[in-house]
Amino acid sequence: MLRVILGLVAGLLSLAAWAADPPPDVLARNTTNEVLAILKADKDIQGGNVQKVYDLVEAKVLPHFDFNRMTQLAVGRHWNAASPRQKQTLVKEFRSLLVRTYASSLTAFSNQSIEFKPFSMPPGATEVTVQTEVKQPGGKPIPINYDMHKTAFGWKVYDVSIDAVSLVINYRASFANTIRQSGIDGLISMLEAKSRSLEKSAPQPKAPAKPKPSASLGLAAAQA
Repeated sequence: MLRVILGLVAGLLSLAAWAADPPPDVLARNTTNEVLAILKADKDIQGGNVQKVYDLVEAKVLPHFDFNRMTQLAVGRHWNAASPRQKQTLVKEFRSLLVRTYASSLTAFSNQSIEFKPFSMPPGATEVTVQTEVKQPGGKPIPINYDMHKTAFGWKVYDVSIDAVSLVINYRASFANTIRQSGIDGLISMLEAKSRSLEKSAPQPKAPAKPKPSASLGLAAAQA
């Protein structure tokens, strides 16, 4: 009887946690707004501190991504041929690559704004797409869509499409080619090399300048 009661309590707690999860569009919007606010306010990031951008991505963005599913979809049919150790390493290295790729895109973010498209979700849906658009001054808007699914830990992103190009499908083609030539371990080595390359090419922090009083006031006004 005690085991049954404990099971019911655990189930109710699980349902309560599930119900407390924010809807996928709200989660995406809140995360985006929080990240953009930090980017605009953090002087170290504005000065080119890439490590702080990595930390920002790790803390605010990556918890909302399902890297296990993303990696499995990107590796495709070759996933089942990988050993448990290889699968674990593939997820780790793919995650590392995406951290650096995402961080690089954030360092280039300046005057753009992000618009969230109207969103509706059928009752009981477990997979949805949140549609957004990046507005850039003098340029064509770029649609960015997030495919999300509901997990025991809330809504998670498992694919991102930029201008109708799926990140997962885009990687799948190059991954398959590498696996055909060098096997799963070759793909792991390639992912490691790409992460190192992105890290080396990251912009270095700018040396702090000593602006004149008028320039300081102008900068403060621009940031306000």
